[in-house]
Amino acid sequence: MSIEVKKLVVHYVDKRDEETEIHLREDEMVINDRVNVFIEQLHHAYNGKPGKGYCAFDGDKNSTVASTMQSYRNSELGFWHMTQQATEVLKEELNKYAFHETGYLVFCHYQYVGCDYMLIAQISIKEHYSITSELDLASSRHLDISRMQLAARIDLTAWDTQADENRYISFIKGRAGRKVADFFLDFLGCAEGVDPKQQSQTMLHAVEDYLSEQQFEKSEKDVIRKEVFDYCNDCINSGEDADIEGLSDTLSKSSEVQFEDFYKEQGYELEESFPLDKKTVTAMVKFSGMGGGVSVGFERKHLGERVIYDPVSDTLTIKGVPPNLKDQLEKYSQEN
Repeated sequence: MSIEVKKLVVHYVDKRDEETEIHLREDEMVINDRVNVFIEQLHHAYNGKPGKGYCAFDGDKNSTVASTMQSYRNSELGFWHMTQQATEVLKEELNKYAFHETGYLVFCHYQYVGCDYMLIAQISIKEHYSITSELDLASSRHLDISRMQLAARIDLTAWDTQADENRYISFIKGRAGRKVADFFLDFLGCAEGVDPKQQSQTMLHAVEDYLSEQQFEKSEKDVIRKEVFDYCNDCINSGEDADIEGLSDTLSKSSEVQFEDFYKEQGYELEESFPLDKKTVTAMVKFSGMGGGVSVGFERKHLGERVIYDPVSDTLTIKGVPPNLKDQLEKYSQEN
């Protein structure tokens, strides 16, 4: 197992009316195999969440979470007491908003690939139903990890060594609206920093400019784009940043001009290492869109060959309709 759990505490948060109720666990959980498996699942679920933001602790905001976390790391405060104080801050912040939040608040200090992390996540509950051997209906409650929307992870190692870069904390922006993400940042006492979407768009722009300047053939460009996408996707899945050196190694295999040198000469506003936005990166190898009841998606390499776009008539021609779609269309034609 690649994850080593050091500390784990779970509390319960219930806000259904105006006031938030907090039910505190009385002590830390005993670390065993079950705990390790749970946190590993939580870690991978968090890594797989798209649309993350990056930030750092901000001295102009509530500093309770940052100060208690630092006290814990300095052995001045126990882990449980750190979580208790942080949960009280969460309660205060929740009471300022009208939305409801109910679920388990997880605090976990763990190590992964030589780096220390603090994960703070609120996980909701989902009812599951089953039939007993007596054919009665039974229900049970499960943690809905896949739908986790309020979560942040502090890279404690980066906090120590790269605090000035202001991106050692990542958080899920989520789909519930910007206000929810702001609430969680206020709870942590953070201000948002580097924008993964903007950095990913700049990276894509730089890659396309590089490929054009090197005058690669279309087939060569398609192969290189796929290799760059695979590199970026590996970074996203592992929760790591992409970096210029890694991009250069991937892009410049077939060229005398290194991407690293090209990027510096052209002056792109791209960090030496930066977080990635999965949806933006996917655009490197796939075109997709939807609207007016129509959804279309295809691999970029097919444009101009199997898929022809005519901007004058605003039409898309597909040669070789996918078999499952073709079957549906033929069946419909026969019936009508």
